[in-house]
Amino acid sequence: MARFILEGGSPLCGELTPQGAKNEALQVICAVLLTSEKITISNVPEISDVLKLIEILRFLGTTVERLEKGVFTFEANKINLDLLRTAEFFTQAASLRGSLMIVGPMLARFGIGIIPQPGGDKIGRRRLDTHFRGFEALGAKFTFNSQDSSYHVEAKNLKGCYMLLDEASVTGTANLLMAATLASGTTTIYNAACEPYLQQLCKMLNSMGAKIQGIGSNLLTITGVTSLGGCEHRMLPDMIEVGSFIGLAAMTASDITIKNVGYSELGMIPESFRRFGIQMNLKGDDLHIPAQDHYEIESFIDGSILTVADAPWPGLTPDLLSIFLVIATQARGSVLIHQKMFESRLFFVDRLIDMGAKIILCDPHRATVIGLDKTQALRGIRMTSPDIRAGVALLIAALSATGKSTIDYIEQIDRGYENIDLRLNAIGAKIKRE
Repeated sequence: MARFILEGGSPLCGELTPQGAKNEALQVICAVLLTSEKITISNVPEISDVLKLIEILRFLGTTVERLEKGVFTFEANKINLDLLRTAEFFTQAASLRGSLMIVGPMLARFGIGIIPQPGGDKIGRRRLDTHFRGFEALGAKFTFNSQDSSYHVEAKNLKGCYMLLDEASVTGTANLLMAATLASGTTTIYNAACEPYLQQLCKMLNSMGAKIQGIGSNLLTITGVTSLGGCEHRMLPDMIEVGSFIGLAAMTASDITIKNVGYSELGMIPESFRRFGIQMNLKGDDLHIPAQDHYEIESFIDGSILTVADAPWPGLTPDLLSIFLVIATQARGSVLIHQKMFESRLFFVDRLIDMGAKIILCDPHRATVIGLDKTQALRGIRMTSPDIRAGVALLIAALSATGKSTIDYIEQIDRGYENIDLRLNAIGAKIKRE
């Protein structure tokens, strides 16, 4: 296991460029399984989760070539279905939740999909019912093997249908969308997720020859086609990393310019940070966050405490609530953070309390933060990264704290942030990787 040892308390200054969007990468890379033709994807973040998924596709028979940093070609013309039942595949797929999204393309093109219980962050229950009930609605036969905890779907011919998703699941929508592209007839997916990642997937599939309408809404209509072809696709900047860098600038009173943020795709993220009193200026597609000694959280109009909660897009993404919670610890004012989606994602606050933050964990979903207004700096401690987003939130807290901090198990951070230590060191951070 690796760790970060870092010295906090110093402002940073310089430019940061966000990587390609992790959540988009996991979807569009799975989509290459829908065709035997070559697909080129650029702005791919070379983080551990994405590289694991690429290795899974390569193991199954996809020809993968890295043309240059962040640019890959995929050609899924030699897929070996027998490998789906091997121990090696089960080991690889079980280590990555994103592997679940190979099921839809495999089912659509080859008539079979097998996946073990997927891994990923331990942030609470993450049920898979939406995926497999949707496959059943398309005509697939679903079985669960309790002996090895694996999920199996099979179908000779998928048929379009109407489905109302029981939750606006991003990965569920992506999986069913990919399956429906090669189904006969028309599929209508209502209560579909509509995040920019999904919009990008839809645009990529259409460029491959799919017929998808309603992109950007929660009502998708897919007219099935008999085959899909190759394409070239460029991924969006990672909006979660953009938000992380905004929080970093605020917490450390740093002057940071975030380059090429894809501002039009950020939704309510910038405005949510402005409600915390964080200043930012848009220059072209670059976002400049000036150094601020203080920032103040708004109250509601009636004077009551502000509540920040996650919601399906275009609401605030749950992946940024850990960042908002951390920056609130040094704000002027108080806020209630309400994590509606996952019941274990706020448990990292005990590390922040040990650092000197004033936080009341009300229940597994809610935490009240009483801001210190930078009158009392957090103090460095030794801690462990519990998941990707909490890990980078703790990293931001440590960079604002006085003294030395150690963050163990940084493999969690590496799953979502590419060379984060090197990039932050380049603008003045003091982070050592052991």
